[in-house]
Amino acid sequence: MRRLLLATPLDHVLPMVARSATALGLNAETTPGLLDVVEDSRPLDGRRFDQLFARLARELTSAETDAVRVALDPDSDDGAVLAAQLLAAPTLSVELARRGVTVEVGLLTEAALWPVYQPVVDLADGRVVGHEALLRGRVDGREVGGGDLFFLAAAAGWTDRLDRLAREAAIRGAAGWLGAADLYVNSSPEAVFRPQVCLEGTEAAVHDAGLRPDQVVVEVVEAHAARDRGHLLAVLEHQRSLGWRVALDDVGVGWSSLALVSALRPDVVKLDKALVARLDDVAAQAVVGALVELAHSLDAVVVAEGVEHEQRADQVRDLGVDLGQGWLFGRPVRPAVAVPEELAVP
Repeated sequence: MRRLLLATPLDHVLPMVARSATALGLNAETTPGLLDVVEDSRPLDGRRFDQLFARLARELTSAETDAVRVALDPDSDDGAVLAAQLLAAPTLSVELARRGVTVEVGLLTEAALWPVYQPVVDLADGRVVGHEALLRGRVDGREVGGGDLFFLAAAAGWTDRLDRLAREAAIRGAAGWLGAADLYVNSSPEAVFRPQVCLEGTEAAVHDAGLRPDQVVVEVVEAHAARDRGHLLAVLEHQRSLGWRVALDDVGVGWSSLALVSALRPDVVKLDKALVARLDDVAAQAVVGALVELAHSLDAVVVAEGVEHEQRADQVRDLGVDLGQGWLFGRPVRPAVAVPEELAVP
């Protein structure tokens, strides 16, 4: 049995905490000024207490957490001893800070996450040749996209954790239905500190999902790629040693994009949606033409993102682009076959 005592002179706070504890499957008993929370079902790993702290970081104001004293696993049932321990116990705000729990951490801990998949098609014949996995979640009752989730993760200092969970969930979720198609998986090189260690779980997920290594295409956003070239090259070298391919994502305009493609020699070049949207402009057409020529000289495949209508598909096809992705070909959806249940950030 694990036990948590909370004391406060604020009458309205303890009933709120009790409701949150009960919702997490904990036993909560309230007496005037005191709340006794017990975890008495196995496993007694404290995870539900962690979830409770994360929820309280969201639900209580800073003034309220300053007014609550917290004692975890007190070593006595004697009322006088407990009172003395609580008087010397840290406030809830101190305990949350010690645990590194913030509002953003609370939101992520409570979030349900899942992958969706958008088709990538061959512009020559319309065949679906790949799928890009994208992260979705339900946070505080609202469905949100991957951008919002990673914004929260960055504020919480959890970017590496969410990046790992997203790429491994994308791979597991593709098992059983992907067939021979490629799987495009987004990952930030900044979230991979030591490739040999940080990518072990992803490598295992590829094996367990029954995918060939060369079906995995790891997408690196151009903006991330430009920040720390040495680290990026080390990450890409390890990924390629595993048999995965590399895509440079959101490739835009200017000589910087051309130079980056030349330096990284990706297997796939994905054109930025904003660039594709400007293809009625002659300058944008020239940029895409130059990128296509360079990519093909490096034996790379070019994908146009943001293809929303037939006219755009015709434009990119005429410029030599190989593959297309966008609402014209399909929106991101959850696969019809059974996939793993919604995930929580561990």
